[in-house]
Amino acid sequence: MFDQKSRYAALKTYTVKDHRGREVAVVPVPPPPDQTTLGIHLLRQGQRLDHLAQEYLDNPAGFWRICELNDVMLPETLTEQREIEIPLGKAR
Repeated sequence: MFDQKSRYAALKTYTVKDHRGREVAVVPVPPPPDQTTLGIHLLRQGQRLDHLAQEYLDNPAGFWRICELNDVMLPETLTEQREIEIPLGKAR
């Protein structure tokens, strides 16, 4: 279901009933990675998180780490902020 490198790959799924009574598989939320803050980035209009992740983390798919460090679930939430925290290098 998930790529082997995904932090969700090793998590056990469980089943719940949705509001229609259907059984659906659920993946629990993994614990946040242990991250150190590199610093604060002043967000300019038009900047995207995947571009910032490429610049600071050398991985555009690492945008979720910026979201985790800033305690947001949806990347769009960060576009409303002026300053965002940037994690240092690779997650430990």
